[in-house]
Amino acid sequence: MDNTIKITIIDRRGNSRQYEAPTDMNMNLMEFCKAVELPVKGECGGMAMCATCQVYVESDHELPEQSDAELDMLDQAFYVEDNSRLGCQLHLNQAIDGLVIRLAPESE
Repeated sequence: MDNTIKITIIDRRGNSRQYEAPTDMNMNLMEFCKAVELPVKGECGGMAMCATCQVYVESDHELPEQSDAELDMLDQAFYVEDNSRLGCQLHLNQAIDGLVIRLAPESE
């Protein structure tokens, strides 16, 4: 079994780039975005206590249900859309191979 998946990330300028992301390092999408030096803050460190890693899911993937903490945080966030998720709550695994996301605007 391959330990990488492909993820397409559209930055805030509309530029799209496909990445290979590891599935064997227990990373989430926020950590991966920071690792490839995308402007994602992730200020709370992945605890679903801020919305600085908000993304829009552009592909039609079956994702894990949102936790109450994620829903509560998105309820307070700016620029929330129907397809908004917190990157810290999406773990890199084979189920999201081919995922396409767009970075949400910064709220500052």
